[in-house]
Amino acid sequence: MGHGHKPPYEIPDPSIFKVEDVPDLKRVQEQLAKKGLKDPWLRNYVWRYEKRPYNTVKTLLRGARVGVPLFLITIAVEQYFGIDYSGHHHDHKGEGHH
Repeated sequence: MGHGHKPPYEIPDPSIFKVEDVPDLKRVQEQLAKKGLKDPWLRNYVWRYEKRPYNTVKTLLRGARVGVPLFLITIAVEQYFGIDYSGHHHDHKGEGHH
């Protein structure tokens, strides 16, 4: 990617993810602390518990910019060439069904 090009995505600053903001993860952190343990990677799961609706919509629409036009082109090509996937192929004159 280098050479001054900006990546097509943004990497969030890790400091925005706080275990304290997620009760379930806070509980896990406390349970581990009782046993003298600590999970330094626990904050990597905070994003899964966020209640931001745009995360879901963004994920669902991630490939739509390319996928929808390709879908429409596929339909147009099938219509143009008369491609039929229904299983009813061309008529066999005089041939019985197998």
